[in-house]
Amino acid sequence: MSSSSTPPSNNRSRVKLYTLNEERQWDDRGTGFVTCISPTSSNTNHSIIVKSEVDGSTLLESKIQLHTKYQKQQETLIVWSEGEKYDLALSFQEKAGCDDIWESICDVQAKDSSSFLATGNNLTTDSAIYESDDECIEPNENYLSSTINLPPVDLGHLRDICELFSPEKVRDATRRDFLARAIESDNYVRKLIDLFRICEDLDNLESLHQLYEIIRSIFYLNKSTLFEILFSDEFIMDVIGCLEYEPQLNLKTKRNHREFLNKKATFKEVIPIGNQELLVKIHQTYRIQYIQDAILPAPSLFEENLLSTMNSFLFFNKVEIVTLLYEDPKFLTQLFSTLKDDNLPDDKRKDLMLFLKEFCVFSQTLQQQNRDNFFQALATHGILNVIQVMLSLDDVTTKQAALDVFASIVECNPSTVREYMLQEAQSIQDDDELLLNLVISEIQSDPDPELSGALNLMNYLKLLIDPENMMAVSISEKTEFLTFFYIRSMSVLLAPLMANTSDLKLVRDDF
Repeated sequence: MSSSSTPPSNNRSRVKLYTLNEERQWDDRGTGFVTCISPTSSNTNHSIIVKSEVDGSTLLESKIQLHTKYQKQQETLIVWSEGEKYDLALSFQEKAGCDDIWESICDVQAKDSSSFLATGNNLTTDSAIYESDDECIEPNENYLSSTINLPPVDLGHLRDICELFSPEKVRDATRRDFLARAIESDNYVRKLIDLFRICEDLDNLESLHQLYEIIRSIFYLNKSTLFEILFSDEFIMDVIGCLEYEPQLNLKTKRNHREFLNKKATFKEVIPIGNQELLVKIHQTYRIQYIQDAILPAPSLFEENLLSTMNSFLFFNKVEIVTLLYEDPKFLTQLFSTLKDDNLPDDKRKDLMLFLKEFCVFSQTLQQQNRDNFFQALATHGILNVIQVMLSLDDVTTKQAALDVFASIVECNPSTVREYMLQEAQSIQDDDELLLNLVISEIQSDPDPELSGALNLMNYLKLLIDPENMMAVSISEKTEFLTFFYIRSMSVLLAPLMANTSDLKLVRDDF
């Protein structure tokens, strides 16, 4: 372990620091370089130090305590809790860097590992969001094996396995931890999947229903290393297959999730992605999101708490995907040059806009500063001009995707949109071609009788023109934009009303 106070500035030690807020969402506290510092005297502790890559300031100084439960996840994450409601996470750029710090933590805590495990109370800490993840503690195998005896995985023992994973038994935190460790050490998931394939070939519905209950309960063990197994390329489709056999459904009414994912929910690589690991991450994230949204039953309050690790698994996947994509200048350049191609087929243009829409949805996982950087990168590549072109097309899906992207930009950084609108007003003489007026036209032509789309867009229009939302801009900028709006756009906004009035009286009142 290093005794230097300045961490090495290389990719191996580069990390993002996250803290969990009161809404149980992860806040990005900055990017820096991490090191583990040895004690300088007998009354000091080993510490984890993170120095900002921007100015060298200290983002984190955390003492490694013997009683703290550290957890390692997805090969590049280390999470732990300090105090009852203060959760921390380090997301490493490289696996090797994560391994270095993990080894240092284990070196410090190894001397206390056996006594820690024997103290049952320590295993039931409720405040840790990953309460049953990989810990920096080597379990006493004899103690575990005498506590949890997993039955052989075969048809004759399925009922016993199902009983072992019953909901009332999974509620106990200590038991969850022991069950998860036993499953990992015995390669149990692979054996269950092999049995599932046999049962499905035999149309053994009773056994398939039992496997559904078992796999569902494994989700609620809330252990990241098990999720890595369940969500691996090798097993994820079979896991989804197990979850098709809900006991309340028969063979005719069961939901064919695998058929939907394989045949209908096809992945379109609208712009080639050369990073194969990123491509695998995108596929994995979509399938996990599908499991969460469409397959797993709506969780009770108890079960929702037990899915915290799965939620965080998804969160960090999305952060990694959107960060890798928008930080790749070649990718964004190719994306926007393709979008601006006048000879681009309509179907291709639609697919690209739908991709941009999903890109913006994923950006919601970023913290405000990173989201600002993300949308600034899109603005630099001409996203608002692209939206303007898309709104002049006839394809409803393309226009709706463009409006969704527009709404995301306005919500994050309305000043950028106002600045663009003022600039284009200098070069465009026809009011109907202005971006703001194109958006107003979409509000007025909403085909939904309930006007849901129009009402949504009106909220974003208000964000742009309400003086109360311009507190951060100068008085001259505020005056300039409002003057532009009243001169160039107010008549467009009032046109439907004026068309139904004559001599200040309504011509029609039968709407």
